[in-house]
Amino acid sequence: MAAAFAFFGQIIKNPNVLIRTEMGDLVVEIFADKAPATAANFMKYVDAGLYNGTMFFRTVTLENQKPEEVKLEVIQAAGADEEKEFPPIPLERTNTTGVHHLDGSLSMARGGPDTAASSFSICINDQPELDFGGKRNKDGQGFAAFGRVVSGMDVARNIQKAPHEGQMLTPPVKIIFMSRITD
Repeated sequence: MAAAFAFFGQIIKNPNVLIRTEMGDLVVEIFADKAPATAANFMKYVDAGLYNGTMFFRTVTLENQKPEEVKLEVIQAAGADEEKEFPPIPLERTNTTGVHHLDGSLSMARGGPDTAASSFSICINDQPELDFGGKRNKDGQGFAAFGRVVSGMDVARNIQKAPHEGQMLTPPVKIIFMSRITD
């Protein structure tokens, strides 16, 4: 399941993570080989248990966006409590990493460039407007894609379809825990 890559002669595997939600399980592969800073940041939160008890709180569908917005489809998870967050990380742009926002891609949420901390999204269908040069964010820098769902995309789609008011899931979908899957 996890891809392997060489780093100074060592074979290193991309980590897989189990995301257990109250609606079911997802397994994601984290692209440490292509987006190392973003992957390391995400895994730091996973390994510290800081996603445990958080939630998917937002669903963005084609129907619940303002007419003038560039449309996209994602579900977004809340990050760690603000006082437990690590410092923001540099933006790894898709034109540098080659990791694009395809169906099932994981992407770090951000305000401006270099502001991502712990909140992340999962793409529902391909979302090229989130890539570098895309129009969803006015700065054109895009978002950092850093992994993909390898199992449980049906769970992600069901979360996107869950009851919501505007873009807020009602109620949010609890992330029971996340854990690194070891071979």
